Amino acid sequence: MNEVLKTLSNIGIVPVIAIEDANKAVPLAKALVAGGLPAAEVTFRTAAAEDAMKAITAEVPEMLVGAGTVTNHDQLDRALAAGAKFIVCPGFNPDTVKYGISKGALMLPGTATGGEMEQCMALGLEVVKFFPAEDNGGVKKLKSLAGPYRNLKWMPTGGVNTKNMMDYLSFDQIVACGGTWMVKKDMIEGERWDEITAICKDAVKTMLGIELGHVGVNAGDPAEAERLAKLVSCMLGGSFRQTSKSWFAADESIEYMYKPAPGAHGHIGFKTNSVERAMYHLGRQGVEFDESSITYNAKGAPKFVYLKGEFGGFAIHLVNK
Repeated sequence: MNEVLKTLSNIGIVPVIAIEDANKAVPLAKALVAGGLPAAEVTFRTAAAEDAMKAITAEVPEMLVGAGTVTNHDQLDRALAAGAKFIVCPGFNPDTVKYGISKGALMLPGTATGGEMEQCMALGLEVVKFFPAEDNGGVKKLKSLAGPYRNLKWMPTGGVNTKNMMDYLSFDQIVACGGTWMVKKDMIEGERWDEITAICKDAVKTMLGIELGHVGVNAGDPAEAERLAKLVSCMLGGSFRQTSKSWFAADESIEYMYKPAPGAHGHIGFKTNSVERAMYHLGRQGVEFDESSITYNAKGAPKFVYLKGEFGGFAIHLVNK
């Protein structure tokens, strides 16, 4: 996958901005970055779009800037000159898409039908925008289209918000979701940067869905692991089961290891909606991962990883739900 698309996929949520005052572009971008969303689609719905992109590109280099609502050659040229790394169109205009490709631009044209999607695939595109997503049948429609279009991925925009975005992001042919709910016009005009940051943080938290999975204890040998698992299950109730390496107890909340595993005392397992996205977002906050511990699913995406180091004598790992 193209590196820009890979970054968009890791970020997961792309704020779609219509900004009237280019002087507010930089503080807005910094608010988004602080909230964990270092990407933005700046739309050509306003006259300030070009200057806004230039300002963000120059002063907030960690922000991945794209241009939206691009409908003609002139806008496309101006967007690329302003530093846009991807171009989003509201619909599928073959002329605009072909022109963008000739310029080396990453094109994400808007599509709503299988016919439009096939034409995009014929032009060599691997990802397209699905717009307006909710009005066009939402994720249910995309899953219906997935059969004949297994090699196509989508970025749905239109009607997506914190409440329904996981319906989309849980589907592996969705690269990312575009949305405006964290950058409403009144919030930008009122310079409510802290509120924007808080909404972004909430969206990232929901997207990652990190929660405690289980605590692992190094029991020392199989007999002791079995004894402890049955004792705890007797006390707390719930099921217990044996694996090749351990006994799980109390409905999978505690694991007793036969042999020492990472962590002097044991490990703490956290579940997440996406190990890959969690690694990206936690990595931005300075968390380091043991690359040698990563295991992958059938599609080549990380599904399990240990953090580097120990925490109170315990190792910590992430695993997909």
